[in-house]
Amino acid sequence: MAMQHFETQITQINRSHILHFPVEASEKLPSRGMVMVVGTINGIPVEMALEPDGKGSHWFLVSESLFSALQEEQVKVAFEILESWHEPDVPNDLYAALEASDLVGTWLSLTTKARWEWVRWVRFTNNPDTRKKRIEVTCSKLDAGKRRPCCFDLTRSTDTSVSKNGVPLD
Repeated sequence: MAMQHFETQITQINRSHILHFPVEASEKLPSRGMVMVVGTINGIPVEMALEPDGKGSHWFLVSESLFSALQEEQVKVAFEILESWHEPDVPNDLYAALEASDLVGTWLSLTTKARWEWVRWVRFTNNPDTRKKRIEVTCSKLDAGKRRPCCFDLTRSTDTSVSKNGVPLD
């Protein structure tokens, strides 16, 4: 895929800054689910884990340091698909459960994309009891040889700090 270009506005949801991809740019991606891309925002090199927005497009959480470096909300984006995925940040409670269940080796045997799917599924709730249950189910399924979460809509946003029911807040 050749480098793609677009201009957009960085918006704020709660305390987070979001760069929403135009639908036309998202249509050029290989998946309606999560996608890794590399490129630049106003010439600053970035590697982005794009979250789906549940409506056919994608968005990217802009770090505070990147937002400060950009110094403006209107930005020029250039990107191309990144073939290899970077590792997800595994939440401490999930990792502790994997360790306690002696499943770290199994976890590491998964593809990076599969690890992302488990992490996204676990974090796709604001309810602590649901999260705890999802971590238990993750360990149980991994122990049973399952490689990916079942019945999980990968086209929905799982960052509950900026979305509800899988769609970013307005």
